[in-house]
Amino acid sequence: MKFGHPRRCQAWRRLGRWLRPGLLAVCAAGIPPAQAMEPHPGFNSHAHSGQPPGEVTTQAIHTPVLNLGATPQLEDIIPELADKQVVLVGETHDRYDHHLIQLEIIRRLHALKPRLAIGMEAFQQPFQGVLDGYVEGELDVQELLRGTEYYHRWKFDFRHYAPILAYAREHGLPVVALNLPVELTEKVGRLGIDGLSEPERGQLPAAIDHSDTAYAERLRTIYDRHPDTQGRGFEGFLEVQLLWDEGMAERAAEYLESHPDHTMVLLAGSGHLAYGSGIPQRLQRRLGGDMAVILNDRHGPLEPGLADYLLLPQQQTLPPAGRFGALLDPQEDRLLIEHCLNESPCEQVGLRPGDRILSLDGEPINDMADLRLSTWNLKPGDQITLEVERRRLFRRTQALSYEIVLY
Repeated sequence: MKFGHPRRCQAWRRLGRWLRPGLLAVCAAGIPPAQAMEPHPGFNSHAHSGQPPGEVTTQAIHTPVLNLGATPQLEDIIPELADKQVVLVGETHDRYDHHLIQLEIIRRLHALKPRLAIGMEAFQQPFQGVLDGYVEGELDVQELLRGTEYYHRWKFDFRHYAPILAYAREHGLPVVALNLPVELTEKVGRLGIDGLSEPERGQLPAAIDHSDTAYAERLRTIYDRHPDTQGRGFEGFLEVQLLWDEGMAERAAEYLESHPDHTMVLLAGSGHLAYGSGIPQRLQRRLGGDMAVILNDRHGPLEPGLADYLLLPQQQTLPPAGRFGALLDPQEDRLLIEHCLNESPCEQVGLRPGDRILSLDGEPINDMADLRLSTWNLKPGDQITLEVERRRLFRRTQALSYEIVLY
């Protein structure tokens, strides 16, 4: 079906389990949210309902029901997804189970559609060449992370995305960097589009559609919970959000127009996909064609038009990461030990507050991004070599090296 077609919520009638009993694909087409999610007046006590004992209202009889026992498997909807040019799969960026689901959808679609591309919000457009180098086997993971400035620009634990990228590399699937450079969006947040230079304006999407007032109202609700007192208020917040949406939609459309034989699985935050208001309708405007929206989890009301499929996975967490037990003090161009936790490896080897971290396993460390890049795949029990600089009397310093077993 085309996105935006009156039947786009037909999938709400399908309920599906996958991997665990808690994972459901839910379809609720035609169910008003108040009826679907709130107690119906017909179920209230007689004192509140005004109905005499023994009588049932007609409204109560017609209350909609979702049959959670009639549940197909995930593989049952894959053939439907394979008919789409774009499958957009939402995520909460730090939910491991969301990314596992994304990978499973990619695997199953790839089995049917060998010409598959993966679009990712997590990478910014100027670093497309680095992504290409990784997928083609020319760069390793550390070079990918350093070359895309991942921990400066995205910052979420890379272990969430590593299996998806490893699968793309193994099978030669193109990975498309969708996001606009953060320098551009941050400047728009501060100064607005009118504050951009001519070269910066050249990086903007060709058109930015402000007509979706319902989307703006939903964004205002989000903004009101965490108002930005340093920026330009809600209008600045909205302008940046629309810029993100249009920029990612335009990049995906450009790729698919130049590769018309490809299908794309597009991975982005659920807020960019819900109700089709962010990326989907802007991609549809540029590209046309059939697409489907899949969301992972929903904390708000279940409403018609929310998505084509809604998955409710049982939450899973990443395995524990290796730590050395230090509270850190990031400064402008250095990273200092602020405090060692009690009985931690940091305390046991003799690290002290004020020690400046110089390197970890030979890799220079100047900030938290450098440290995260050097430790992202370390586990409890792994050993590292940490070099620090310690201040002495009369402004002298001493370089020290420690062998630390992570816990």
